[in-house]
Amino acid sequence: MNFYEHTLIAKQNLSQKDVDSIEKKYEDLINKNLGKVLKIEKWGLLNFKRKIKNYTKGYFLHFKMEAKQETLNEIKSKTKLDSNIVRFLTVKYKKLDLKTEYFSKNKS
Repeated sequence: MNFYEHTLIAKQNLSQKDVDSIEKKYEDLINKNLGKVLKIEKWGLLNFKRKIKNYTKGYFLHFKMEAKQETLNEIKSKTKLDSNIVRFLTVKYKKLDLKTEYFSKNKS
């Protein structure tokens, strides 16, 4: 299995309950398809530099996981069909940094 970071951007007009259900949905999807979620970071509502599908903001969810190619294919197909997701990106890594949180509220 390989290490991946998967970032989802959800629509800005969703309630916190909807964002939490999206997080739970994709966490379950990863775990049920031979993957393992190592860490989930909620980056919150962030501004876009340019509009994406007429949205100026989005809720960012960042998953750090260990998964196989079949898991990635399943995530990609489900994400494309999800109307609440504006964009997504998956990046492969040799080693994950689980300590650093780039968008944490306590910046020192």
